[in-house]
Amino acid sequence: MEKKISEKIRYVGVNDHTKVIFEGMWPLPFGVSYNSYLVVDEKVALIDTVEAGFEKEYFDNIRSEIGDRKIDYLVVNHMEPDHSSLIGAIREQYPDIRILTSAKAVPMINGYYGVTDNIYAVKEGESVSLGKSSLTFYMAPMVHWPETMVTYLEEEKTLFSGDAFGTFGAVDGGIKDTEARLCGWLDKADSCFEEFREEMTRYYSNIVGKYGQTVQAALKKLSGLQIERICSTHGPVWENHVPDVVAYYDRLSRYEAEKGVCIVYASMYGNTAKAAKALAASLAKRGVKYAIHNLCTENVSFAYRDLFKYDTLAVGAPTYNNDIFPPAYNFMYGVCARLVKNRKFFAFGSYTWAGASVKLLNEMASRQGFELISEGMSFPQAYSGKKCDMEAVAALMAE
Repeated sequence: MEKKISEKIRYVGVNDHTKVIFEGMWPLPFGVSYNSYLVVDEKVALIDTVEAGFEKEYFDNIRSEIGDRKIDYLVVNHMEPDHSSLIGAIREQYPDIRILTSAKAVPMINGYYGVTDNIYAVKEGESVSLGKSSLTFYMAPMVHWPETMVTYLEEEKTLFSGDAFGTFGAVDGGIKDTEARLCGWLDKADSCFEEFREEMTRYYSNIVGKYGQTVQAALKKLSGLQIERICSTHGPVWENHVPDVVAYYDRLSRYEAEKGVCIVYASMYGNTAKAAKALAASLAKRGVKYAIHNLCTENVSFAYRDLFKYDTLAVGAPTYNNDIFPPAYNFMYGVCARLVKNRKFFAFGSYTWAGASVKLLNEMASRQGFELISEGMSFPQAYSGKKCDMEAVAALMAE
């Protein structure tokens, strides 16, 4: 992979093709990248590190770019261990390196790695000269941890954005969006942005989704900067698609979505599943976009992705112990925890002797401010179209 992003900026990150679960929760069908960058001037700055386990590759990448030159600064934009794990190893290799980070990250560096010396807490808008260029720092708290900041290289109009604007997926072909491909899937989409869009949506919805308000605040703060390149800690370096990526992040953080239906269901004996599939078939006949997810058999990660993608959410769950069947309840808990707004909602589900799930799902959705399409459909025992008319529901959703 070409490491040279520009005369000053070099890519020294790594691709992880072996990890299958991210943060112990989210599947990685296409792997993930851990991005780190060198800014080379009269002085040298390293922007973030990578996940533990990649020490040899990481240091080989660094030395291939700067040889035996010393690194003067380590900029820590974000303390999550997939980006900070090698702080101690960097300090061992470059004992005089000065760490530049936010005040809130300083105790985290001590807590994680026992490093307490030669750390400088930068202030909002403060700059550090590298010679003919300088780095300027802006705080971006809760995007998506409290210590998060971003770093701006004005001379190259480049934003080192931490996790913001990142995606799941290892980056093959090249790191720039002019050449990057999702695990080498050439010609899969018309552009790099289109190729990575689904994994960007899943990354945002799974990890950042709760923090729409603080993402909006960060976007507003950074709107005054001229940004022609975004170097995130996951995914491609954005050059050709900066406006697309920023606009999409703005849309996601406003909880705006395209017209369509995210159907999720959990079924004990197949009756709620039949209702979900009947709804999907009815939507398909009307040409309405939809996605359908079985919460009992697949990771909830993909359901959250499509929750952020479509403007209507349909949740199916049988009544279980006079409550919502747990897989569906857990999903709805995650919806509420992400503070999702601006959705239409429909609940359905079977029961045997007492129906409660639909009522309770509607209550959760109403507290979230969702617009109920109807009072929902709760049907006894086996599913049939007469008990639960999904054609009528689909007609309402198609309006």
